Amino acid sequence: MIPHHLPEPLYNALYGLACERKQECYLVGGYVRDILLQRPVKDVDILVVGGGIEFAHELAKRLPGVPQVHFYGQYGTAMLHTHDLDVEFVGARKESYRADSRKPLVEDGSLEDDLNRRDFTINALAMQIWPVPGKLIDQHGGVKHLNEGVIVTPSQPELTFSDDPLRMLRAIRFASQLGFKIEEKTLQGIRTSAHRIDIISAERISDELNKIIQSARPDVGFDLLMDTGLLERFFPEMAALRGVEVVQGMGHKDNFYHTLQVLMNMLPQNPPLWLRWAALLHDIAKPPTRKFDPNIGWTFHGHEDLGARMVPQIFRRLKLPLNDDMRRVQKLVRLHLRPIALTKATVSDSAVRRLIFEAGAEVDALMILCRADITSKNERKVRRYLENFSLLEEKLRLVEQGDRIRLWQPPVGGHDIMTRYQLPAGPQVGKLKNALREAILEGDIENNPTEAIKFLDKKALSMGLTACN
Repeated sequence: MIPHHLPEPLYNALYGLACERKQECYLVGGYVRDILLQRPVKDVDILVVGGGIEFAHELAKRLPGVPQVHFYGQYGTAMLHTHDLDVEFVGARKESYRADSRKPLVEDGSLEDDLNRRDFTINALAMQIWPVPGKLIDQHGGVKHLNEGVIVTPSQPELTFSDDPLRMLRAIRFASQLGFKIEEKTLQGIRTSAHRIDIISAERISDELNKIIQSARPDVGFDLLMDTGLLERFFPEMAALRGVEVVQGMGHKDNFYHTLQVLMNMLPQNPPLWLRWAALLHDIAKPPTRKFDPNIGWTFHGHEDLGARMVPQIFRRLKLPLNDDMRRVQKLVRLHLRPIALTKATVSDSAVRRLIFEAGAEVDALMILCRADITSKNERKVRRYLENFSLLEEKLRLVEQGDRIRLWQPPVGGHDIMTRYQLPAGPQVGKLKNALREAILEGDIENNPTEAIKFLDKKALSMGLTACN
């Protein structure tokens, strides 16, 4: 008997109800896969032969707190939350598909029908709860494939992926998350069926893409997306980074693999999703800005500014949220060359102040990105850059400590300026605010109200304005 790992109150209620009703009941799919791999689980899928909705409602009455059951009659599924687990119930079913949709036509079926419709053999596993607790059903060799670390479809790959093209992204996501290889026939099926991804919504694609980005090996995932032809269909800007052009014997780096290395370099820091996106997009504008200069070689002038402008376009097309995280990504793409530039010369306090001011709360994330951006194979060069970054970080710390500029707010605001100099809102107020900001960033005055008022009075007088005390 394989241990089920369910909390005892939940398991006892499941077993007791199935036994009373004499209704076959199975743990299925990803839950079985993950307990065999000894991975943590939060979702439990339960297949009930004969229908799952009524079973779920009856089970809820036997659980502590009587959890609410959410049911979806169109799909024949029900869900409840108990013991920190999302438990989904479904009846055994078989599916058929139309060519223009991934939504299946569903009809009642047997356990075998249900396992046949699964995406991969490692997900086509079932563990019986009743009548034989712990009995493992494996009609497609899923356990063998788990042990071998391979991803295989239970039926012909082209049919599997044509029916539901999202499965192609799921295969690549599992390869990234589990460290598995996609079996060659299955991989070829993805290549052949890549065009079918066009019928999948951007939201569903981005959901899988984010899971790949957050996996243990996102580089593996993106390499597979590129190799299969999927990436160019929904993320052509990323696909355009791949390749090396050589002119007069001079070539530039392959910016696709450089980008993946930058992402991998930052993983020990356990960065949030938005910072991973910043790594993916930091050089996204290199292809359209690439030029060859016979005197100096390849240049990518302005790729940071164009890249920052491309970020909202990419997020909008992929249906990613246009929120503060997107703006953080945009900021880091725009600023990612600045710290590197500051390590190449003697750094003035004003230059450091401006970097802190522009990066704001994201200055630490910017430094993580910039450290990760060092991908040279020249160890001495890497060591020198890292030493310079350490010096810059110390300078950042000292300037921030002295000037409190990171989350800078003007010591005298626009309303106070209008009141003091009897001004309406307009360009003169903006001119005084800008002059004050520049004076503080240049270090001409200290960042406090007394120094600010003194400076503003002098500046206002030069503009023919008088302070009203």
